[in-house]
Amino acid sequence: MRWTVYSEKPLYTDPWLDLRVADVEITGGRRLQHRLIRSAPGAGAVVMDDQCRVLLEWRHRFITDTWAYEIPIGGVHEGEEPVEAAAREVEEETGWRPGPLRPLLYVQPSPGISDSEHHVFRADSAEYVGAPTEDWEAERIVWLPLACVPDLVARRELVSGTSVNALLYLYSQAAPRG
Repeated sequence: MRWTVYSEKPLYTDPWLDLRVADVEITGGRRLQHRLIRSAPGAGAVVMDDQCRVLLEWRHRFITDTWAYEIPIGGVHEGEEPVEAAAREVEEETGWRPGPLRPLLYVQPSPGISDSEHHVFRADSAEYVGAPTEDWEAERIVWLPLACVPDLVARRELVSGTSVNALLYLYSQAAPRG
């Protein structure tokens, strides 16, 4: 059943997110107040090299107090295309300028609570241009074999939903068929 939205009111708004409450009708004519988060889109990239390695960031997330690998990803600025944002984010966060980017996948990481959407691209090359300009993003930048992605997931060293989706999707495309 499609929910009917009667109204939506802001609870808190800043440049990064918009927390709201919506008055919605669900099955059986029942109504409830549902919290939701509105946010700008994000864009990132899986960058591979000719050795089938992927460029990853090892970083701490204070909200969950966890360390894990992630692909470079960030917000799309106003007037910027997602592919431009993805290229910018890779370079700012890793110091590597990605080669030509092409779409890999589109995900809505938490559609039950947020309208967040992530545009993920793929590059098959990159050029090192210097240290990351955003040195607070990652503890270290590494190239790891794409083949180790399932093991990273199993060891909970790769937990970000968008990163997991993108890397396992790419892995599934590259894995030999048995």
